[in-house]
Amino acid sequence: MTSPLTTPAAPSSAVRWTPRLWGTLLVLCAAMFLDALDVSMVGVALPSIGSDLDLSTSTLQWIVSGYILGYGGLLLLGGRTADLLGRRQVFLVALGVFAVASLLGGLVDSGPLLIASRFVKGLSAAFTAPAGLSIITTTFAEGPLRNRALSIYTTCAATGFSMGLVLSGLLTEASWRLTMLLPAPVALTALLAGLKLLPRSEREKDHNGYDIPGAVIGTASMLLLVFTVVQAPEVGWGSARTLLSFLAVAVLLTVFVLVERRSPGPLVRLGVLRSGNQVRAQLGALAFFGSYVGFQFLTTLYMQSLLGWSALHTALAFLPAGALVAVSSTKVGSIVDRFGTQRLIAAGFALMVVGYALFLRINLDPVYAAVILPSMLLIGAACALVFPSLNIQATNGVDDHEQGMVSGLLNTSVQVGGAIFLAVVTAVVTAGAPEHATPQAVLDSYRPGLVVVTGIAVAGLLITLTGVRTRRTTKSVVVAKSTSPEADRVPVRD
Repeated sequence: MTSPLTTPAAPSSAVRWTPRLWGTLLVLCAAMFLDALDVSMVGVALPSIGSDLDLSTSTLQWIVSGYILGYGGLLLLGGRTADLLGRRQVFLVALGVFAVASLLGGLVDSGPLLIASRFVKGLSAAFTAPAGLSIITTTFAEGPLRNRALSIYTTCAATGFSMGLVLSGLLTEASWRLTMLLPAPVALTALLAGLKLLPRSEREKDHNGYDIPGAVIGTASMLLLVFTVVQAPEVGWGSARTLLSFLAVAVLLTVFVLVERRSPGPLVRLGVLRSGNQVRAQLGALAFFGSYVGFQFLTTLYMQSLLGWSALHTALAFLPAGALVAVSSTKVGSIVDRFGTQRLIAAGFALMVVGYALFLRINLDPVYAAVILPSMLLIGAACALVFPSLNIQATNGVDDHEQGMVSGLLNTSVQVGGAIFLAVVTAVVTAGAPEHATPQAVLDSYRPGLVVVTGIAVAGLLITLTGVRTRRTTKSVVVAKSTSPEADRVPVRD
């Protein structure tokens, strides 16, 4: 398939990105930026929302959980829908829904309506995320071209998350509604630009119908899994409700596998998981995001509850990690070309383990530069290496007509990993928290949670190391999608 956006050229050094190609990438990056921005901004605004709308703590939780439920529960459906109905069409419609939901979320005066708007935003993100990633992987040829594009794409996610932390602290001072409204004009601008710049994509022609049973069962199982994990810390992990919900999830997933094995046009082709690299990418995404979300949760509690730092002060403490990602991630593509994804992911997980372990030194009167900053820099470097490499590894070697499906799988692993491991870390900390505790006792209850976070990163490292080879092998891939049979090929290391 030839991309009309790249100039057909032979050597990789001669490949030129046209202005329209840059515009396409910027539109997709804007959507990823918005997803990350929205996730990080809402957390800081929760106390103000609760006070203004008179919401209980359990209701406030659903402002966050509603987004996670819509996002994590519908990613598989979103990815396959992009393949079947056209990536451009799905991306633009979902982005428009995101803009409208953002506007409504900033205008409502009721908790249930705000939660509903958050769920709709998560639902729309479940379609924009896999559609956007698959547009990149089908527009940029596998190899150095795609690696560079994906490194820029993932940089925008890190930048959005970091900026969201800072912007939320500033905007909430004026009104929490601004944190809800801000994404709307950005999404609308990206939508208008996308109508002109995004390449038209054809629907998959050779599919064997729509896998309606798989879509219903798969979506139901993911929704129930995320809902159960989110609610488990509140109702109890050993409660009858939680255990029965997990049993129902297991039954649904078993039925889903049976349906997919027999479906002529499955929602998820299970054969894709026969690839060791694919399985390691999915498990790595679980461990990577799960450990980071748990770390951020505990660190935020530590800084605001124990040290008494403001929301803005806390955001600035995280900023070095985000800044390091933003500065360095664009270089990761060329590093992947040289060393391969497995080695970069392993190196990133190693840095992450050291960063988490160093954070165990925290006390009630820390010196930021000596205690907290080293961990932030190590974790920032780890994120810069791991996140783009996981995206590259998951999408390499996958046919164009299945890029949406694989993108949905990867994003599902990220979201489910975050939900599950955050719930686990929360349970560990809650179990060790004594009543009427002193600040030191509260800090001591955080340490087992930090140990769990470190252990999750260690598991990710061990999984990744199973794919690291002592000798690198090379394969040839097309650098630019070209109709020319003489198009040069360059070696890319796995």
